[in-house]
Amino acid sequence: MLKKVVHLFFIILGGTIGFIYGPSIISWLDISSASWLTSPYFGLVIGAILIFLMTYFIVDYIVDFLRWIEDGLIKIPVGDLFFGSLGLTVGLVIAYLINIPIKDIRIDVVSQIIPLFITVILGYLGFQVGFRRREEFASITQLNRRDREKKRPMEEEPVAPKKVNAKILDTSVIIDGRIADICQTNFLEGPIVIPQFVLLELQQIADSSDALKRNRGRRGLDVLNRIQKEIPIEVEIYDGDFEDIHEVDSKLVKLAKVIDGTVVTNDFNLNKVCDFQGVAVLNINDLANAVKPVVLPGEQLVVQVIKDGKEQNQGVAYLDDGTMIVVEEGHDFIGDTIEVLITSVLQTSAGRMIFAKPKSLEKAQ
Repeated sequence: MLKKVVHLFFIILGGTIGFIYGPSIISWLDISSASWLTSPYFGLVIGAILIFLMTYFIVDYIVDFLRWIEDGLIKIPVGDLFFGSLGLTVGLVIAYLINIPIKDIRIDVVSQIIPLFITVILGYLGFQVGFRRREEFASITQLNRRDREKKRPMEEEPVAPKKVNAKILDTSVIIDGRIADICQTNFLEGPIVIPQFVLLELQQIADSSDALKRNRGRRGLDVLNRIQKEIPIEVEIYDGDFEDIHEVDSKLVKLAKVIDGTVVTNDFNLNKVCDFQGVAVLNINDLANAVKPVVLPGEQLVVQVIKDGKEQNQGVAYLDDGTMIVVEEGHDFIGDTIEVLITSVLQTSAGRMIFAKPKSLEKAQ
């Protein structure tokens, strides 16, 4: 269909050129004195045929080019296209107003070339401003709408349910995998937002030549498939991007500010950046530490000593959640399941560490 439209365009173009200029060309060439040869309608037919034949073999390239442009426009998010077009329109309107007094100048270079130059420049700048600052324009629109809603009389406003912020997943927490189990237990409220730039980073990791990175990336993609298909929670894909920002962590912080969301991560550095910039953040490691069983000095536990400790005569055991227990004088009990008495509990940035002694030795003393 598109190919036929392009052919029709060239036929009409050729007929128009032949209708307007055909009689003048034939008279100039002095080919014949026949009146029908100088008829505009004869020029219309000849022009349409000539242009059709001349452009017949380049139509396929033109159609491919138009389809390439069409595919590119379809892939652009609607918001980006809207704000870019809006900026372009504003730029062209400003250029038109500036060109009105310039066109009255009776100098061909000034009245013809400069208006064209101003139109192109302002149209380009308007599109770039609208496209690159789209997120700010969208956030301003949301703020204005919220201000209007706050100014309404209380008696006219229905009681709205409490807004639940969207949870934005970063790459590290997806690869970690525990986020799927947390979603399964309904501890996270609100929609789960997965940015397109995070998906791209996951895909790059999954395609890495390093086997370890490749396995981590594929596990992350499997986790996302599980969240989307097996867990009854709303999942949204954010198609936008921040082209002026290169780091994925910085893009996550920016996105959280734009949509008023909460970043979910287990990256210690990203956690600190979010805290510094006033962005809400949930750290999976903090949650894991918070739900570890609480033990106090003087309590008794039954553990299996599995290896040597760093210091002499120490043994090391672990709780079911992975918490390490350092057993003093536990070297002789490696491989045995014994009862120990908690002596102290140390909380570090890496987690909780428990110190204990074999109860049998305590009794012996």
